[in-house]
Amino acid sequence: MARLGKLDFLAVPGNVVLTGPPGTGKTHLAVGLGVRACEAGHRVLFATAEEWAARLSGARSAGRLTEELAALDAYSLLIVDEVGYVPFDADTTRLFFQLVSHRYERGSLVVTCDRPLERWGEVFGGPAAPAMADRLAHHAETVRLDGDSYRMRRGAGVRATSAWAD
Repeated sequence: MARLGKLDFLAVPGNVVLTGPPGTGKTHLAVGLGVRACEAGHRVLFATAEEWAARLSGARSAGRLTEELAALDAYSLLIVDEVGYVPFDADTTRLFFQLVSHRYERGSLVVTCDRPLERWGEVFGGPAAPAMADRLAHHAETVRLDGDSYRMRRGAGVRATSAWAD
């Protein structure tokens, strides 16, 4: 992560894929890379996978998907958070494929996902999933985060207590 914090992947341009179970810090690290990129003068756009799907779908419905993808070129880094928590149909998969294909060797992506790229067929319906994962991984640093959820560890977070103790 220290090496990624130098932001060399933005110059390629390359991608970062953060995978692992819920609560292992993927979003936290993605946001940290985004903040670091902003501090270095880069434009960054962050949204969840569902928000990206809605944005791209809305642009397509308005007949301006090509223009929307071109407008995203103004950002050095796009962050796509929470891929895998909600499965996508073939139509939404095609939209994500277009985003990844458009960004390929043009702009960087940081993607957080609860499963590795080779299992993206479980998330994205249709035949585009392997091609999308291939393009994303080609110039990517993949970081696998393992362990228990930070939120579920003993002593972490807020504990519920009863006001009705005997």
